[in-house]
Amino acid sequence: MVRINLLALLVSSLLVTGCAGARNPDDPLEPLNRGIYRFNDTMDKAIIKPVAKGYNAAMPAFGKTMVSNFFSNLDDVVVTVNDLLQFKFAQAASDGARVLFNTTFGVFGLFNVTQRLEKHNEDFGQTMGYWGAGSGPYLVLPILGPSNFRDGAGLYLDTFPDPMYQIEHIRSRNQVYVGDKINQRAGLLDQEKIMDEAKVDGYEFMRDTYLLHRKSLVYDGNPPRPRYDDE
Repeated sequence: MVRINLLALLVSSLLVTGCAGARNPDDPLEPLNRGIYRFNDTMDKAIIKPVAKGYNAAMPAFGKTMVSNFFSNLDDVVVTVNDLLQFKFAQAASDGARVLFNTTFGVFGLFNVTQRLEKHNEDFGQTMGYWGAGSGPYLVLPILGPSNFRDGAGLYLDTFPDPMYQIEHIRSRNQVYVGDKINQRAGLLDQEKIMDEAKVDGYEFMRDTYLLHRKSLVYDGNPPRPRYDDE
């Protein structure tokens, strides 16, 4: 898969947001979404972000790398399943090999021993998009953040092959889940400075960045050009 240049997506989103004025046709539920966005933002500032900052400050760099490797290895299981569902068999072999070698020689994924094998990004939302399912309206989920109808359903379907959700002990499963989300949030602390310095509408910035990113993922970095009907 073509690597997603996140910085380019952020810059593109800034340009789109800077020119925004009319309501986005992909976001017919904007009033509702904005309310949920404000709730999420409040929760993030009050709880999630401070915890992520504390995690960043307390955890040494090598520890954060090992934690990220562990969760990346769990994610590769989901990626491999979706590779197969999209008939990307060469990619599935590569991602399956990542899981095998990182789980065994990498001590349950704590060490990445497969640096030569590219890390891919596939999920059920992308799989449904690959087979022609439309994204549906943009949707902000409580706590989880930006999504859409298709990707929201995909989040649920992803739980079935995800090893994290196979942990039977509920408390342990929840602890692993929270650890994953805190680790993800800590990784976004530097990137959010771009939005803060740009002083744009945070809701529009997040929405437009998400829509650009997901479209690029579904089309493996090569989304179709927009079509303009002749008047």
